[in-house]
This record gives sequence, structure tokens and C-alpha cells, in this order.
Amino acid sequence: MSDSKLTFQDLLGIQPETSSSNEEVISFVAIIGCGVIGRGIAWTVSQAGIDVLVIEKDEASLQIAQERLSEAMDREIQRWAMTVSEKKSLLSRITWSTRIEDVEEADLIIEAVDENFELKCEIFRKISEIAKPNTILVSNTSTFSLSEIAKVTKNPGLVIGMHFQHPVQKVSLVELVRGLETTDETVNRAKLCASKIGKTAVEVFEYPGFITTRCIIPFINEAMYAYMEGIASAVDIDLALKLAYNLQIGPLELADTMGLDELLAVMDSLWKTLGEPRFRACPILRKLVREKKLGKKVGEGFFKYNADGKIML
Repeated sequence: MSDSKLTFQDLLGIQPETSSSNEEVISFVAIIGCGVIGRGIAWTVSQAGIDVLVIEKDEASLQIAQERLSEAMDREIQRWAMTVSEKKSLLSRITWSTRIEDVEEADLIIEAVDENFELKCEIFRKISEIAKPNTILVSNTSTFSLSEIAKVTKNPGLVIGMHFQHPVQKVSLVELVRGLETTDETVNRAKLCASKIGKTAVEVFEYPGFITTRCIIPFINEAMYAYMEGIASAVDIDLALKLAYNLQIGPLELADTMGLDELLAVMDSLWKTLGEPRFRACPILRKLVREKKLGKKVGEGFFKYNADGKIML
């Protein structure tokens, strides 16, 4: 008698599943834009053991991105949440470049630049010409139409939205946004990639703001009005809402973390697209942006911050 053991699959004549060529493994990811979200994506993808290429517009921006990513990891080391060896391992899988042509070998390309529709379309037009035929093209947009962006590409079926939340390396959610021509194959590959990097993918309809942005914007906006109207100080507004609703971060600090200029761009886009008053930006937000008080990334917004990103009271 043979020593080999029969399984139920053998008895029923079921062949084991194998990965099709159409659902090839994602082993090399390129990220275009390395702001707060782009850095978080690079960190997360590298942490999953996947090689990462980061593209920035110029050497100065690239240098800033490298320094800020390193500093963020150092803060985790200080908290004992990461070791020096782990930091070295993560950074060893990240390559930096200012040449968009370098994305040509990537299995998946993620655009994570500012919320500027024309800029995003130009990027997708270029990478569609450069990328391999089956490369997935991802946008991290929180407001724009994936279907409209996909129109400028050679194969709209490969375009999908993956809306990551800040801080990307700690938040397990990613919103998966399907355009009108996005194929089932692209969705399945994106889901597999999300799973591999430790994210839970939630499919949403293509609609401005999706779930998370649409729900959080009115909340933040109302907190801004409460502050502008003198109902309470910024500290007390955030403290009250954190304690009342068991939040880890208050709405005004969250706004500072998102970047007030980025937040204003998102709100203006939602206001223009949907025309609903709840998305119309509070005047205090516009004032802070005019004054270049853009939040944590510059050290001041609704609050002032120290070098570690902590509020200075």
C-alpha cells in the first residue's frame, strides 16, 4: 500500500487551485508622490516584503521625503514599536528616483500626488505608455472620478482606486474604488495586493468622497465652525469629542494631520461637485491656509507642534 495520503480533493477529483497568469503576484510596486500618504504607502508595502520604487518631482522633494520617512521610523524606534534592524530592512527595499520612466517594470503603480485632476490625468497618461501591459494603475484620490482619469489611459480596465487612510502603516482599511471599465480581474488582483500588505479592502461605488472622506469632512468642518465661533478652545473641542465618542484623535488635530491645504482642496472639490453646504469649507480653514499654517507638516495649524509632531500646549 502506498504511504501517500488521499485528501477529499483527490477523492472528488478536484484539482488544486493555481494562480493564473492574469492574477500574477505583485512583487514590485511603484509610488508616484511621496507626501504624507505616499510615505505611508511606501512604508506599508515595504513592511510586507515587497520592493518599492518611490518617484518624486525633483531631488529636493525626494530628499525631504527620505528624511521625513526616516524620522517617522525613528519615532517608532523611540517608542519601542520598531527596531533599528527593522528600519534598515524596510529602507533597503525602497528605491528613490525622480524619473517617472523607472516605473516600467512595476507590477502595480500607485499615484499619490495632490488632489489636482489635471496633474493626475497627466501622470496616468504617461504611466499608461510606460508600464507593462498588465500593470495595475492605482489612484489614491479621495474625490475625483476614476472613470474620468481612466479615459486618458490605453487600458481603462486596469485602472482602480485604492484610497488609503493616514497613518497608512497603522490603519488597516483601504477603500477599493471601481471605475466604469475596471475589470473583475483588476479588482481581484487589487484585493490580493491589499491583503498581502495587511489591509482590509472595502469596495465602494465611484462617488465623490466615497465613504470615509464623505463622512469625516462635515465632522471636521463643524468642529472648525465651533472653534471660529468661540464656543470653546481648539484643545477643549478636541478633548470633548475624543472623550465623548472614544476617538483616538480630535477633529482639529486630524485636520492638521491631513494637511490643511490638502483638506481645503478636498472640500473645494466636494463642494464644487456635489454643491451641498456641509462640504463648504469653514472660513477659518481658508485663513490658516493663506497664512501658510498648514498643520503638522509645517509645525503649525490649529495647534503648534514640536519636532515629534506632538501638540505644544
